[in-house]
Amino acid sequence: MTTTPTSVPTAPADALGFGQVFTPHMTTMRWTSGGWERPRLRRFENLALSPATMVFHYGQAIFEGMKAYRHPDGGVRLFRPERNAARMMASARRMAMPELPEGDFVEAVSLLIDADREHVPAEPGHSLYLRPFMIATEVTLGTRPAREYLFLVIASPSGPYFTGGFDAITVWVSEDHPRAHPGGTGHAKCAGNYAAGMLVQQVAAEHGAEQVVFLDARERRWLEELGGMNLFLVREVGGRQTLVTPPVSDTLLEGITRSSLIILADDLGLGVEERPVSFEEWRSGAADGTVTEAFACGTAAVVTPIGTVRTRSAEFVVGDGRPGPWTTRLREALLGIQEGTAPDRHGWMRTIS
Repeated sequence: MTTTPTSVPTAPADALGFGQVFTPHMTTMRWTSGGWERPRLRRFENLALSPATMVFHYGQAIFEGMKAYRHPDGGVRLFRPERNAARMMASARRMAMPELPEGDFVEAVSLLIDADREHVPAEPGHSLYLRPFMIATEVTLGTRPAREYLFLVIASPSGPYFTGGFDAITVWVSEDHPRAHPGGTGHAKCAGNYAAGMLVQQVAAEHGAEQVVFLDARERRWLEELGGMNLFLVREVGGRQTLVTPPVSDTLLEGITRSSLIILADDLGLGVEERPVSFEEWRSGAADGTVTEAFACGTAAVVTPIGTVRTRSAEFVVGDGRPGPWTTRLREALLGIQEGTAPDRHGWMRTIS
């Protein structure tokens, strides 16, 4: 591995935003027919690519999102990196790209964090957001999987994903444009999935919504996920409260935050149901009071309460339109582990040394 020393002033916490400021280094690994090279630590710099590079034409591009946190003892820790490595391998398989082994993935990420650890924010609600990604770099217009790839990791000291912090958001339900189709790439974290949702995100913004909720492609009836987050409802029937979420499938991304919240809900004594959930169940439940809370979750936004739901013909409010008690409690439990203010009983945090 090679290193290029450099120095860039750390941005103040109140100027970070999300994904706008980057650390001075990045790590890279190349893949050819001979396999993966060792990770290299380099300056954060522009890439020089031919206009005929395959990623521009056939879209072989996958990525991950993960975070490193500064703990009260001054140490820096990663949240469940082995899950990100496994998911990236699954995405690579679906997109006919080479799989990067877990050990190499974690090493490349850790190398960057260790070099730029001074840029890991210490303020609550802040973290070092990491973006590992892989692109096809072979120069040809042949319609086939590429024979050369580049894996990179970049890092961005970041504050909250939404400018409103923990305020409840408004979501737009996409009734015409599904996010993914059965047998497609919905379970892979590939760039094309996100590009396909941009049009609907634009429509949502025009209706005053921050995010989009997608329905299934077959019946346009079943809740799936948001553009970049998984979805949860809290139901109360006969005094019993239950956390409900659509099951993982080939049209649904298996969120690491999602799986962590399911475990934490069980720790806190909240029952969990992973089952199909219709939009009508959400709408009627909000009306009769059986659906008391709704929230989205993902690496970037952690846990985000949903207050208002809009469609072409109507809108409704979930609960009182503010963050509910279980939404708040689950968020605090997860952040406590991530930020080092609560015990890590599940061994999720990995120390970078």
